[in-house]
Amino acid sequence: MRFRSLHFRSGDADIDAWHFPARPGPFDVAGRTPVVVMAHGLGGTKDSGLAPFAERFADAGMQVLAFDYRGFGSSGGDHRQRVDIDGQLADYRAAIDAARRFDGVDPDRVALWGVSLSGGHVLTIAAQDPGIAALIASTPMVDGLSAGLLAARHTPAHMLLRSTASGIRSRVGTRTGRGAGFIPLVGDPGEVAALNLDGHREDYLALAGPTWRNEVDADIVLSLGRYRPGRHAASIRCPALVQIADFDRSAPPHAAAQAAFRARAEVRHYPCDHFDVWPGKEWFEPAVAHQIFFLTRHLAASTTPASDSPVVSDPVSPLRPH
Repeated sequence: MRFRSLHFRSGDADIDAWHFPARPGPFDVAGRTPVVVMAHGLGGTKDSGLAPFAERFADAGMQVLAFDYRGFGSSGGDHRQRVDIDGQLADYRAAIDAARRFDGVDPDRVALWGVSLSGGHVLTIAAQDPGIAALIASTPMVDGLSAGLLAARHTPAHMLLRSTASGIRSRVGTRTGRGAGFIPLVGDPGEVAALNLDGHREDYLALAGPTWRNEVDADIVLSLGRYRPGRHAASIRCPALVQIADFDRSAPPHAAAQAAFRARAEVRHYPCDHFDVWPGKEWFEPAVAHQIFFLTRHLAASTTPASDSPVVSDPVSPLRPH
Protein backbone atom coordinates (compact mmCIF):
# COMPACT_ATOMS: atom_id res chain seq x y z
CA MET A 1 0.00 0.00 0.00
CA ARG A 2 1.30 3.43 -0.88
CA PHE A 3 0.08 6.05 1.57
CA ARG A 4 1.39 8.42 4.18
CA SER A 5 0.01 8.56 7.71
CA LEU A 6 -1.20 11.84 9.13
CA HIS A 7 -3.28 13.27 11.93
CA PHE A 8 -5.87 16.02 12.24
CA ARG A 9 -8.02 17.28 15.06
CA SER A 10 -11.75 16.77 15.42
CA GLY A 11 -13.06 18.40 18.57
CA ASP A 12 -10.87 17.10 21.37
CA ALA A 13 -9.83 13.95 19.49
CA ASP A 14 -6.69 13.26 17.45
CA ILE A 15 -7.83 11.52 14.26
CA ASP A 16 -5.51 9.09 12.50
CA ALA A 17 -5.69 8.99 8.71
CA TRP A 18 -4.05 7.68 5.55
CA HIS A 19 -3.42 9.87 2.53
CA PHE A 20 -3.17 8.13 -0.85
CA PRO A 21 -1.61 10.40 -3.51
CA ALA A 22 -3.05 10.44 -7.01
CA ARG A 23 -1.35 8.94 -10.01
CA PRO A 24 -1.40 11.05 -13.21
CA GLY A 25 -4.75 10.68 -14.91
CA PRO A 26 -7.80 12.32 -16.42
CA PHE A 27 -8.77 14.15 -13.22
CA ASP A 28 -5.87 16.63 -13.28
CA VAL A 29 -6.97 20.20 -13.99
CA ALA A 30 -4.21 22.82 -13.81
CA GLY A 31 -2.23 20.60 -11.44
CA ARG A 32 -5.15 19.90 -9.11
CA THR A 33 -7.16 16.73 -8.60
CA PRO A 34 -10.29 15.70 -6.69
CA VAL A 35 -10.02 14.07 -3.29
CA VAL A 36 -12.19 11.22 -1.99
CA VAL A 37 -12.84 11.25 1.76
CA MET A 38 -13.77 7.85 3.15
CA ALA A 39 -14.43 6.03 6.42
CA HIS A 40 -15.75 2.63 7.45
CA GLY A 41 -19.15 1.46 8.58
CA LEU A 42 -20.28 0.17 11.97
CA GLY A 43 -17.25 -0.46 14.18
CA GLY A 44 -14.84 -0.62 11.24
CA THR A 45 -11.29 0.68 10.95
CA LYS A 46 -9.46 1.98 7.91
CA ASP A 47 -7.13 -1.03 7.87
CA SER A 48 -10.14 -3.33 7.43
CA GLY A 49 -10.86 -3.32 3.71
CA LEU A 50 -10.71 0.38 2.78
CA ALA A 51 -7.26 0.32 1.17
CA PRO A 52 -8.27 -1.68 -1.95
CA PHE A 53 -10.93 0.92 -2.73
CA ALA A 54 -8.57 3.81 -1.98
CA GLU A 55 -5.80 2.36 -4.13
CA ARG A 56 -8.16 2.00 -7.08
CA PHE A 57 -9.25 5.63 -6.74
CA ALA A 58 -5.62 6.77 -6.49
CA ASP A 59 -4.64 4.70 -9.53
CA ALA A 60 -7.47 6.37 -11.45
CA GLY A 61 -6.04 9.80 -10.62
CA MET A 62 -7.75 10.96 -7.42
CA GLN A 63 -6.28 11.68 -4.02
CA VAL A 64 -7.84 9.82 -1.09
CA LEU A 65 -8.12 10.46 2.64
CA ALA A 66 -9.22 7.44 4.72
CA PHE A 67 -9.59 7.90 8.48
CA ASP A 68 -10.57 6.19 11.72
CA TYR A 69 -13.38 7.64 13.81
CA ARG A 70 -12.68 8.86 17.31
CA GLY A 71 -12.53 5.93 19.68
CA PHE A 72 -11.70 3.40 16.97
CA GLY A 73 -8.54 2.04 15.41
CA SER A 74 -5.53 4.35 15.69
CA SER A 75 -7.51 7.51 16.42
CA GLY A 76 -7.71 9.08 19.85
CA GLY A 77 -10.80 9.64 21.93
CA ASP A 78 -11.64 8.91 25.53
CA HIS A 79 -14.60 6.61 24.87
CA ARG A 80 -13.20 3.58 23.07
CA GLN A 81 -15.38 1.44 20.80
CA ARG A 82 -18.37 3.73 21.23
CA VAL A 83 -20.36 4.59 18.10
CA ASP A 84 -21.07 8.27 18.65
CA ILE A 85 -23.14 9.33 15.62
CA ASP A 86 -22.71 13.07 16.17
CA GLY A 87 -19.00 12.58 16.83
CA GLN A 88 -18.55 10.54 13.68
CA LEU A 89 -20.28 13.21 11.60
CA ALA A 90 -17.97 15.80 13.16
CA ASP A 91 -14.98 13.60 12.29
CA TYR A 92 -16.13 13.40 8.67
CA ARG A 93 -16.41 17.19 8.49
CA ALA A 94 -12.96 17.62 10.01
CA ALA A 95 -11.58 15.12 7.48
CA ILE A 96 -13.12 17.13 4.64
CA ASP A 97 -11.46 20.29 5.94
CA ALA A 98 -8.12 18.50 6.20
CA ALA A 99 -8.41 17.01 2.70
CA ARG A 100 -9.18 20.37 1.14
CA ARG A 101 -5.81 21.63 2.39
CA PHE A 102 -3.75 18.90 0.70
CA ASP A 103 -1.24 20.06 -1.88
CA GLY A 104 -2.66 19.59 -5.35
CA VAL A 105 -6.26 19.11 -4.23
CA ASP A 106 -9.04 21.03 -5.92
CA PRO A 107 -11.17 22.10 -2.92
CA ASP A 108 -14.22 22.32 -5.16
CA ARG A 109 -13.96 18.65 -6.11
CA VAL A 110 -14.39 16.81 -2.81
CA ALA A 111 -16.19 13.48 -3.05
CA LEU A 112 -17.54 11.53 -0.08
CA TRP A 113 -17.45 7.74 0.13
CA GLY A 114 -19.39 5.79 2.71
CA VAL A 115 -20.44 2.21 3.27
CA SER A 116 -23.12 0.75 5.53
CA LEU A 117 -23.39 3.16 8.49
CA SER A 118 -21.05 5.69 6.89
CA GLY A 119 -23.14 5.41 3.73
CA GLY A 120 -25.79 7.16 5.80
CA HIS A 121 -23.26 9.65 7.15
CA VAL A 122 -22.33 10.88 3.67
CA LEU A 123 -25.99 11.55 2.87
CA THR A 124 -26.30 13.69 6.00
CA ILE A 125 -23.12 15.65 5.33
CA ALA A 126 -23.74 16.23 1.63
CA ALA A 127 -27.22 17.54 2.42
CA GLN A 128 -25.69 20.11 4.76
CA ASP A 129 -22.54 21.03 2.80
CA PRO A 130 -23.20 22.56 -0.63
CA GLY A 131 -19.48 22.37 -1.39
CA ILE A 132 -19.51 18.58 -1.77
CA ALA A 133 -19.02 17.68 -5.43
CA ALA A 134 -20.18 14.03 -5.41
CA LEU A 135 -21.00 11.19 -3.05
CA ILE A 136 -20.97 7.41 -3.08
CA ALA A 137 -23.14 5.48 -0.62
CA SER A 138 -22.47 1.75 -0.86
CA THR A 139 -24.97 -0.62 0.79
CA PRO A 140 -25.98 2.33 2.99
CA MET A 141 -27.79 2.14 6.31
CA VAL A 142 -30.22 5.03 5.88
CA ASP A 143 -32.93 4.21 8.44
CA GLY A 144 -32.16 2.70 11.82
CA LEU A 145 -35.75 1.77 12.51
CA SER A 146 -36.03 -0.13 9.22
CA ALA A 147 -32.74 -1.85 9.99
CA GLY A 148 -34.10 -2.93 13.36
CA LEU A 149 -37.25 -4.32 11.81
CA LEU A 150 -35.19 -6.18 9.23
CA ALA A 151 -33.02 -7.65 11.98
CA ALA A 152 -36.15 -8.78 13.80
CA ARG A 153 -37.12 -10.87 10.76
CA HIS A 154 -33.88 -12.83 11.02
CA THR A 155 -33.34 -12.89 14.80
CA PRO A 156 -35.29 -14.77 17.50
CA ALA A 157 -37.23 -12.54 19.88
CA HIS A 158 -35.29 -13.69 22.94
CA MET A 159 -32.02 -12.62 21.28
CA LEU A 160 -33.42 -9.17 20.56
CA LEU A 161 -34.47 -8.88 24.20
CA ARG A 162 -31.00 -9.88 25.40
CA SER A 163 -29.37 -7.32 23.08
CA THR A 164 -31.75 -4.60 24.25
CA ALA A 165 -31.00 -5.44 27.87
CA SER A 166 -27.27 -5.15 27.17
CA GLY A 167 -27.85 -1.72 25.65
CA ILE A 168 -29.88 -0.53 28.62
CA ARG A 169 -27.24 -1.74 31.08
CA SER A 170 -24.52 0.07 29.15
CA ARG A 171 -26.47 3.32 28.98
CA VAL A 172 -27.31 3.22 32.68
CA GLY A 173 -23.71 2.33 33.53
CA THR A 174 -22.37 5.26 31.52
CA ARG A 175 -24.78 7.73 33.08
CA THR A 176 -24.17 6.53 36.64
CA GLY A 177 -20.40 6.42 36.34
CA ARG A 178 -20.06 2.64 36.45
CA GLY A 179 -18.80 2.56 32.87
CA ALA A 180 -20.09 1.29 29.57
CA GLY A 181 -20.87 -2.33 28.78
CA PHE A 182 -19.62 -3.99 25.62
CA ILE A 183 -20.85 -6.68 23.27
CA PRO A 184 -19.07 -8.29 20.31
CA LEU A 185 -19.43 -6.38 17.08
CA VAL A 186 -19.87 -9.63 15.18
CA GLY A 187 -20.85 -13.02 16.48
CA ASP A 188 -22.35 -16.30 15.41
CA PRO A 189 -26.12 -16.87 15.31
CA GLY A 190 -27.41 -17.24 18.86
CA GLU A 191 -24.76 -14.96 20.35
CA VAL A 192 -25.44 -11.45 21.61
CA ALA A 193 -23.64 -9.21 19.13
CA ALA A 194 -24.30 -6.11 17.06
CA LEU A 195 -24.16 -8.30 13.92
CA ASN A 196 -24.95 -11.97 14.40
CA LEU A 197 -26.60 -13.30 11.26
CA ASP A 198 -25.25 -16.39 9.58
CA GLY A 199 -21.97 -15.56 7.83
CA HIS A 200 -21.50 -12.09 9.33
CA ARG A 201 -18.67 -13.12 11.61
CA GLU A 202 -16.70 -14.80 8.84
CA ASP A 203 -17.28 -11.92 6.43
CA TYR A 204 -16.14 -9.25 8.87
CA LEU A 205 -13.15 -11.21 10.15
CA ALA A 206 -12.00 -11.67 6.55
CA LEU A 207 -11.66 -7.87 6.35
CA ALA A 208 -10.39 -7.18 9.85
CA GLY A 209 -7.07 -5.34 10.14
CA PRO A 210 -4.65 -5.24 13.07
CA THR A 211 -6.31 -2.28 14.84
CA TRP A 212 -9.85 -3.69 14.60
CA ARG A 213 -11.44 -4.96 17.82
CA ASN A 214 -14.44 -7.21 17.99
CA GLU A 215 -16.32 -5.21 20.56
CA VAL A 216 -18.60 -2.21 20.61
CA ASP A 217 -20.43 -0.24 23.30
CA ALA A 218 -23.76 -2.02 23.69
CA ASP A 219 -25.51 1.36 23.67
CA ILE A 220 -25.47 1.10 19.86
CA VAL A 221 -28.41 -1.32 20.15
CA LEU A 222 -30.52 1.59 21.42
CA SER A 223 -29.06 4.59 19.61
CA LEU A 224 -28.94 3.19 16.08
CA GLY A 225 -32.72 2.92 15.86
CA ARG A 226 -33.06 6.70 16.10
CA TYR A 227 -30.60 7.44 13.30
CA ARG A 228 -32.40 8.17 10.02
CA PRO A 229 -29.97 9.86 7.61
CA GLY A 230 -32.22 9.07 4.67
CA ARG A 231 -34.52 11.87 5.73
CA HIS A 232 -31.88 14.35 4.51
CA ALA A 233 -31.67 12.88 1.02
CA ALA A 234 -34.03 15.33 -0.66
CA SER A 235 -31.70 18.21 0.30
CA ILE A 236 -28.70 16.72 -1.55
CA ARG A 237 -27.73 18.74 -4.63
CA CYS A 238 -24.53 17.00 -5.75
CA PRO A 239 -24.40 13.91 -7.99
CA ALA A 240 -24.90 10.77 -5.93
CA LEU A 241 -24.33 7.07 -6.50
CA VAL A 242 -26.22 4.64 -4.29
CA GLN A 243 -25.19 0.97 -4.50
CA ILE A 244 -27.79 -1.47 -3.25
CA ALA A 245 -27.28 -5.12 -2.34
CA ASP A 246 -30.67 -6.56 -3.21
CA PHE A 247 -30.44 -9.37 -0.64
CA ASP A 248 -28.96 -7.18 2.11
CA ARG A 249 -29.87 -8.49 5.56
CA SER A 250 -28.22 -5.63 7.45
CA ALA A 251 -29.00 -2.38 5.60
CA PRO A 252 -32.57 -2.57 4.24
CA PRO A 253 -32.42 -2.28 0.43
CA HIS A 254 -35.93 -0.80 0.17
CA ALA A 255 -34.95 2.07 2.50
CA ALA A 256 -31.80 2.70 0.46
CA ALA A 257 -33.86 2.78 -2.73
CA GLN A 258 -36.27 5.31 -1.24
CA ALA A 259 -33.41 7.56 -0.12
CA ALA A 260 -31.79 7.27 -3.53
CA PHE A 261 -35.02 8.36 -5.20
CA ARG A 262 -35.28 11.41 -2.95
CA ALA A 263 -31.64 12.29 -3.67
CA ARG A 264 -32.19 11.86 -7.44
CA ALA A 265 -29.25 9.47 -7.30
CA GLU A 266 -27.79 7.06 -9.80
CA VAL A 267 -28.55 3.56 -8.51
CA ARG A 268 -26.69 0.31 -9.06
CA HIS A 269 -28.11 -3.01 -7.91
CA TYR A 270 -26.14 -6.14 -7.03
CA PRO A 271 -27.77 -9.55 -6.39
CA CYS A 272 -25.90 -10.17 -3.15
CA ASP A 273 -25.78 -9.62 0.62
CA HIS A 274 -24.26 -6.77 2.63
CA PHE A 275 -20.61 -7.84 2.66
CA ASP A 276 -20.44 -9.16 -0.90
CA VAL A 277 -19.24 -5.87 -2.43
CA TRP A 278 -16.05 -5.94 -0.34
CA PRO A 279 -12.54 -6.98 -1.46
CA GLY A 280 -12.28 -10.73 -1.86
CA LYS A 281 -15.95 -11.06 -2.77
CA GLU A 282 -17.32 -11.57 -6.27
CA TRP A 283 -19.11 -8.23 -6.46
CA PHE A 284 -16.18 -6.06 -5.41
CA GLU A 285 -14.87 -5.54 -8.94
CA PRO A 286 -18.23 -4.45 -10.41
CA ALA A 287 -18.88 -2.20 -7.41
CA VAL A 288 -15.53 -0.39 -7.48
CA ALA A 289 -15.61 -0.10 -11.27
CA HIS A 290 -19.01 1.58 -11.05
CA GLN A 291 -17.66 3.94 -8.41
CA ILE A 292 -14.74 5.00 -10.59
CA PHE A 293 -17.00 5.32 -13.63
CA PHE A 294 -19.34 7.57 -11.64
CA LEU A 295 -16.54 9.79 -10.30
CA THR A 296 -14.92 10.03 -13.72
CA ARG A 297 -18.15 11.22 -15.34
CA HIS A 298 -18.68 13.91 -12.73
CA LEU A 299 -15.22 15.00 -11.59
CA ALA A 300 -12.68 14.25 -14.34
CA ALA A 301 -11.27 16.83 -16.74
CA SER A 302 -13.19 15.08 -19.53
CA THR A 303 -16.39 16.53 -18.08
CA THR A 304 -15.30 20.04 -19.12
CA PRO A 305 -15.77 21.26 -22.71
CA ALA A 306 -12.15 22.42 -22.97
CA SER A 307 -10.75 18.95 -22.44
CA ASP A 308 -9.92 16.55 -25.25
CA SER A 309 -9.76 13.59 -22.87
CA PRO A 310 -11.74 10.59 -24.07
CA VAL A 311 -15.23 10.04 -22.72
CA VAL A 312 -15.40 6.94 -20.54
CA SER A 313 -17.94 4.21 -21.11
CA ASP A 314 -19.70 2.02 -18.58
CA PRO A 315 -17.03 -0.56 -17.63
CA VAL A 316 -19.16 -3.48 -16.47
CA SER A 317 -22.67 -4.79 -16.48
CA PRO A 318 -24.34 -4.44 -13.08
CA LEU A 319 -25.96 -7.84 -13.55
CA ARG A 320 -22.96 -10.09 -13.29
CA PRO A 321 -19.48 -10.02 -11.72
CA HIS A 322 -16.40 -9.60 -13.94
